[in-house]
Amino acid sequence: MSSTEDRMEARRAKIEAMRAEDRRKESRKKNIAVSLTVVGVFVVVVAAMFVINRFSASQSDAVAAGESQLVRADSHRLQTAADGKVTLVEFLDFECEACGAYFPVVEELRKQYAGKVTFVARYFPIASHFNAERAARAVEAASKQGKFEAMYQRMYETQKQWAEKQIPADDAFRGFAKDLGLDMAAWDKAYDDPATLARVKKDAADGQALGVQGTPTFFLNGKKIEPRSSEEFKAAIDAALAG
Repeated sequence: MSSTEDRMEARRAKIEAMRAEDRRKESRKKNIAVSLTVVGVFVVVVAAMFVINRFSASQSDAVAAGESQLVRADSHRLQTAADGKVTLVEFLDFECEACGAYFPVVEELRKQYAGKVTFVARYFPIASHFNAERAARAVEAASKQGKFEAMYQRMYETQKQWAEKQIPADDAFRGFAKDLGLDMAAWDKAYDDPATLARVKKDAADGQALGVQGTPTFFLNGKKIEPRSSEEFKAAIDAALAG
């Protein structure tokens, strides 16, 4: 083979080698592009799953929060149904005339649905009612000695004696506690304890978070209801029990 042919062969080999290198580079570029695409898709999927999971978690937290705001572990239960199927929650104000009017209705419902419905009482003293917060503190102080229900009932039974007056009813409330045979030193301490007021305010804050604006406000199995008569009340409860 002549020197000219040798040079041409060498040139062809060099060109072929350059082409092969170009093909390898192009292949690497394609592989990198595919890899980046796969990674990108993976990142998007993971991010989407993260967002969905966070959203689901936040939704679950919201539901759980709503439930805890409605009935907390330390909420006062006037009576409890073993199956826990139906729960009636009332946000109330002991000085509220409407609450006083509903009181005998609720008491009758408690008798009629004993063992079938859980009844929960939550404090929601209205700021414009001078003694409402004091009344709630008095009932909460009595609850420390296991007399929540007795003081709760006494407040409504005597409402006309102390409500709608612009003077403190502390002495009247203390008299109720004494009539119930409570340890007065312990009751006095609890009545003046900031923790007692904080407990009342926690109920009120829960009510506000749930959209409570006035009293009484009733929630039946988490749904706000506005019964205008005892018959409507019973119909709503019967429907909940049958559901």
